[in-house]
Amino acid sequence: MKKAANHPSLEKKIFVLDTSVILYDHNAFKNFQEHDVAIPIQVLEELDNMKNGNETRNAEARSFIRLMDNASGDRIMNQWIPLNGSKSGRFKVVMDNKPDKLDAEEVFGKGKFDHRILNAALSLKQEFPEKRVVLVSKDICLRLKAKSLELHAEDYETGKIKNVEELYTGKAVLTNIADEVFKTLKAEGSFDATGLDIVDIEANHFCILKGKRKTTTAYYNTKSGRLFPVAPRTIFNISPRNDEQSFAINALLNPDIKLVTIQGKAGTGKTLLAIASALEQRKDYRQIYVTRPIVALSNKDIGFLPGDVKSKIDPYMAPIWDSLRFIKEQYNDDPKMQARIDDFVSTEKIVITPLAYIRGRTLSKIFFIVDEAQNLTPHEIKTIISRAGEDTKIIFTGDVYQIDTPYLDAESNGLSYLIENAKDHALYAHITLDKGERSELANLANDLL
Repeated sequence: MKKAANHPSLEKKIFVLDTSVILYDHNAFKNFQEHDVAIPIQVLEELDNMKNGNETRNAEARSFIRLMDNASGDRIMNQWIPLNGSKSGRFKVVMDNKPDKLDAEEVFGKGKFDHRILNAALSLKQEFPEKRVVLVSKDICLRLKAKSLELHAEDYETGKIKNVEELYTGKAVLTNIADEVFKTLKAEGSFDATGLDIVDIEANHFCILKGKRKTTTAYYNTKSGRLFPVAPRTIFNISPRNDEQSFAINALLNPDIKLVTIQGKAGTGKTLLAIASALEQRKDYRQIYVTRPIVALSNKDIGFLPGDVKSKIDPYMAPIWDSLRFIKEQYNDDPKMQARIDDFVSTEKIVITPLAYIRGRTLSKIFFIVDEAQNLTPHEIKTIISRAGEDTKIIFTGDVYQIDTPYLDAESNGLSYLIENAKDHALYAHITLDKGERSELANLANDLL
């Protein structure tokens, strides 16, 4: 005990979990090693209110409730219950207690579950003065309130990516390339990359090869260890405007790559390239799904919006429809092709729908595009990929710096998590698009404002 007291990092802690943590990862209470975990009773009440519905957060709430039920068995939950494993801690449900000294409801006001959760943590701190009580929340405002009450508070770190500025980009620039590399690539269509200075030798990625007088683009295949030339390719009358877009098209059309992520700021062409490549390969897939998570405005669910289902979802799906409309405009001189694109929608060859509406569907032989993937949690990303059947290809597009959900950031969102953890898999390829191609005016906004 003395040794633990002299080394705070070794002492036992009590982690108090907020609802936002559970909705981010329903298995969270098992990830605190030997330390104890407390669940405020208000969290269970909030989860009870969220358990119904088709969204992922509803599924997370249900999953956590089942986990708690299985872990507790026949035991009383307001007493400490050991978690499985000798090195695991304990958990309990903390009742609605008020601390003697600091009362969060008196400081911040009554009527909010957050303030009662703060009181639950403060009560534990009062009851166990020898332990370090830490509130764990994805809600930064709640963490700030906790710290103002002299209560330790932390973000939930599991699944977070450190140094997001150094996130894998999927591309590399190789300099001082010998002329024979260029000759062999052109003559034979590939080159053994063993002698080249390729850093990510376990990952499929793209290279810009620069010699004394020549420059070319190539794709490095991790299975064969060889480089293959990447030439600009037009898909559904959409032509790449830079090397990165050529790389993206190459990955999207490669039948050996089943999982692709495209990251980039607004206007770089992520969604447009994904939809165009899907239409280009429409004969190879049973259906094309284009979807995005719905981020409710002003904390209002989609059900609060007026009108029928189509009227409710159209405002959220507008960027996807814009991309499809842009593709149609490339065929202004070909009314038959424009009519065919309309038929793809009317016959549901291409389906544009919110992510919540495809829950439970079988994703076999589907070209599946998930737009705005930065608004998904790591668990949501995993759930989507795990639903992939035979001959399905999944594309995630998004901008990790443009988060619209309150409990995610550039480090904790699902897209960053996927890019970092899938980069060495043979079925995966990623490309970061840097240059905006929407318009010079849009580039001005991105670069200067």
